[in-house]
Amino acid sequence: MEKKKTERIHALDALRAIMMLLGVVLHAALTYNVTDHKNAWGIKDPESNHILTDFLVLLIHSFRMPIFFFIAGFFGAMLFYERGAFKMLKNRISRIVYPFIVFLCILTPIIYFSFDYTNAVFEQLEDPLKISTQLFSNIKGFLPRTTSHLWFLYYLIFITFFTFLLGLLFNKFKKVNTKITFVFDWLMQQPILGVLFFATLTFFILCVLEISMVNASVSLVPDMSTFSYYFFFYMVGWILFKSKRFLNNFKKYDRLCIILGVSLVITQGLLIQYSGMNLNPNSNSILLISFNSLIVWLFIFGITGVFIRYSSDYSKRMRYISDASYWVYLIHLPLTAIIPAFIAELSFHALVKFIIVLSLTSLICFVTYHYLVRNTFIGKFLNGRRYVKNKEENLM
Repeated sequence: MEKKKTERIHALDALRAIMMLLGVVLHAALTYNVTDHKNAWGIKDPESNHILTDFLVLLIHSFRMPIFFFIAGFFGAMLFYERGAFKMLKNRISRIVYPFIVFLCILTPIIYFSFDYTNAVFEQLEDPLKISTQLFSNIKGFLPRTTSHLWFLYYLIFITFFTFLLGLLFNKFKKVNTKITFVFDWLMQQPILGVLFFATLTFFILCVLEISMVNASVSLVPDMSTFSYYFFFYMVGWILFKSKRFLNNFKKYDRLCIILGVSLVITQGLLIQYSGMNLNPNSNSILLISFNSLIVWLFIFGITGVFIRYSSDYSKRMRYISDASYWVYLIHLPLTAIIPAFIAELSFHALVKFIIVLSLTSLICFVTYHYLVRNTFIGKFLNGRRYVKNKEENLM
């Protein structure tokens, strides 16, 4: 008997896409932060910075990747239970593993060049182009030393394979699955309790890891803290799939959750700014751990609810953005790194420069997607299909 397929959940598709696109906002803002991120973000405009860009980074960082892994877990479970375990694995290899390998190899030298060139401009060195191309005099300049912004794909690969094995194992324990689903169903009917329950679990995870915030680990050597933290969100999303009939319950307190989440981020930011609290992710401050644990689940419930409320119906424009988001995320980083060099000497406010970098990066990414990717083999490679040019599909 053929398994009944879940209809396309447009709200979660849109949510996943927007979380990916927020990476462009995040990276465009980092150059104009007051905070010196050192090796975590290797460029900083010496003449233009504003604290609002720091707040924007703190806000986005507090929920973006947890929500992404949460949604990835949901769709991973959908593939596993509806297409079968091995078809799910095959799909994830073609959509995640291959793009990760290909784009890491292609983008590595471009990313190195972009950061080196902008740094040379910011430091007012002579002939920035010559300095930034010296890197390629050695074969090492073409080889990946980190996963760069593709770190989330790197960890998604490990999490997917691990979950695949767990899924096969737990398929043999029907009673355990039934009890887990029963508890999850109950939590989904009580969103406030759901927020508190998952925030408590997150609190204990961060306490065990002895860190208050899990930042991106771009090392080629997997970091267990990063894996453990995001695996938790992936698994919650995975289990949610069995309780998908309660997705509309996310709408119950969605706007309240977002208001509370933003309020806590502002409070946290003020404490850090004016009390000298250590924002270092290695800090094991119980107060910071408590803040971050509650904030992330307020945003997960709140933002998911808002998308279910407003994006559940099919939208041609949103579907286009969803299809484009993968390409945009893959190629945006070198653009957000090099464009600041071309506007460095302009006497604009930091926020204006940030908007320029964000706008130009987005424009280049979407235009290249539309004309070079969507209707080509690259589009099929990334999204599993190649669109045929016609009036209905062309939205630009």
